Amino acid sequence: MYLTTEKKQEFFKKFGGDEKNTGSAEGQIALFTFRIAHLTEHLKKNKKDKHTQKALLDLVGKRKSLLNYCKAKDIVKYRELIKELGIRK
Repeated sequence: MYLTTEKKQEFFKKFGGDEKNTGSAEGQIALFTFRIAHLTEHLKKNKKDKHTQKALLDLVGKRKSLLNYCKAKDIVKYRELIKELGIRK
């Protein structure tokens, strides 16, 4: 599997502050970004996979709403997060 428990804990430790803090918006954004990149690569090979395309669009929408939440909560942390993850916004 492309996303192991250790990999998830690494994301939450790096972005969420603690590996058990899985509810942090920053950690979830990092996790969604990793999953979006994986699905994008999958769709480059499998252009007709409509179910994966729908899942990708759902993830992008969730990440966008979490980014808007972070932006409203703390603009400095938001800018650091998008810079570190390489998200265009």
